[in-house]
Amino acid sequence: MKTTIYLIAGILMLLILNSANSQDVTYNNAGPKKGSIAISCTPDLHSLALQWANEYTSLNPEVKIKVISASDKSANLGDGENVSFISSQSQAAITNKTNWKMVIGRDVIVPVINSGNPYMTQLMSQGVSQKKFTRLLNCPEKQNWGTLLGDNQNKAAHIYVVNDETVKSGVANFLQSVQIPATGITFGTKDEVVFAIQNDPLAIGFCNVVSLYNQGNQAFIADIKMLPIDKNENGTIDYMEDIYSDPNTLLRGVWIGKYPKSLYSNIYAISKIQPTNESEIAFLSWVLTEGQQYLNANGYCNLTNSESQSQLEKFNVAAISIQPVEKSSNAGIVLLVVAMFITLGLIVSAGVRKYRKQAIAVPDFNDSLTGFNENSVEVPKGVYFNRSHSWAFMEKDGNISIGIDDFLQHVTGPLTRVEMRNPGEKVKKGELLFSIVQFGKRLSLYSPISGIIKQQNSALTEDGSRINASPYSEGWIYRIEPSNWFEEIKFMDMAEKYKKWINTEFSRMKDFLAATLKPDSLEYSHVVLQDGGIVKDGVLADFGPEVWDDFQTNFLEIYK
Repeated sequence: MKTTIYLIAGILMLLILNSANSQDVTYNNAGPKKGSIAISCTPDLHSLALQWANEYTSLNPEVKIKVISASDKSANLGDGENVSFISSQSQAAITNKTNWKMVIGRDVIVPVINSGNPYMTQLMSQGVSQKKFTRLLNCPEKQNWGTLLGDNQNKAAHIYVVNDETVKSGVANFLQSVQIPATGITFGTKDEVVFAIQNDPLAIGFCNVVSLYNQGNQAFIADIKMLPIDKNENGTIDYMEDIYSDPNTLLRGVWIGKYPKSLYSNIYAISKIQPTNESEIAFLSWVLTEGQQYLNANGYCNLTNSESQSQLEKFNVAAISIQPVEKSSNAGIVLLVVAMFITLGLIVSAGVRKYRKQAIAVPDFNDSLTGFNENSVEVPKGVYFNRSHSWAFMEKDGNISIGIDDFLQHVTGPLTRVEMRNPGEKVKKGELLFSIVQFGKRLSLYSPISGIIKQQNSALTEDGSRINASPYSEGWIYRIEPSNWFEEIKFMDMAEKYKKWINTEFSRMKDFLAATLKPDSLEYSHVVLQDGGIVKDGVLADFGPEVWDDFQTNFLEIYK
């Protein structure tokens, strides 16, 4: 059978190659580097849009990009089929649910203090709630550090705010006020505010985060610390609120919903319909990748790599283009069609035989297409399981195969790729070993054993769905040469014991979903448990990155 398939496939390839020599056939998933594009934008984004256009056209001289400011009457922000670059101030276009939109950048406002602040330890530990910030800025008689600390400290807090409409508007929204009160507050340029805070241990200020770090090493400038916000107002900076150590951690926290929405605004690419023009698609893909480097110079924050990848992966699903054959002979078409049908028939026939064999060998778990429960999770014998949902199995050569369990792949739904460490690297039990990714949303898993990585399953870097199809065979992730195998397996479970533990994981999963699906969570109102308590297969796929982050903490971190 295989020989027949190869023979037919070979004939088909010869026909295609022969056709390609005489016809104009182009397969393209990146879009042509030529053509004309019209981009409209709000006035505040004109400089950024112009730089993006100039940089892109310098790399692709055959592309012509016209940038139209909203002040130009020909601009058509969000209402036409051409793409517009719009900041959050243009609410009408953004809130229009019928528009296609994609985040391409961000402006983030942060509260900062001097790194020599005498109350640093307490402030970093407990943070400052929105209510305390409001009391500090709105009440001149309470503009002291005791207001922020919740004690009797009476040293004055010297308050600075960047004199920029975006910053002032964001801070006012954060304070749930129409505008910032002027009493007791010093306004200045971003450089003046940063300089004042760097030289005053009792200063506190609000400014754009991009003005606080060096673009080269992505580290905060000297003598400046971000002041943590106690978002849930419980008097402490919890693990889930601890996002202030460096710019990248902060920006990821903003993306996944850990930062107050009033203190940041997005930059969108918006159109009445999703772009189909290949030149536009190629340009927008560039904006999400190489073009991100120009955001900082224009006073905006770039997206994290994960968010850019998330936007790009979703966007490119519709961006793949196959240009039609323009010239062909009738005989060539007939031969191609016949060969294709023969090959397809043979492949389907072979697939049916394979499926029947598998159907006999695989037990019936009473699974359904929409849900899974304790009985539908596969737990093969002879495999050691770690409670952070990874497994380990010793191969005949003494190396250990590593992967994720069937429970976790059911929870995540189809994976798009796996991020792995390189062969030759040493790993210790409990160290970060790999991340599984679904359109930018990710979970990080930790090594169940110590040893040296001998081999990685490179097929997973492009096709993570192999894990979903076969988590214990084709979906293996590493082969590791163990260094402490017999000692470390004492802390792992095998089949029967692991099955019992999985029952408790299902109970925790249902509690987790119940806590996540609050009555006021309209964005997740469509996510439900199936009748009989069956968890929806791929349930995390319906949630945003903030829920994935909560799952990471509640189901993977606690057992590493």
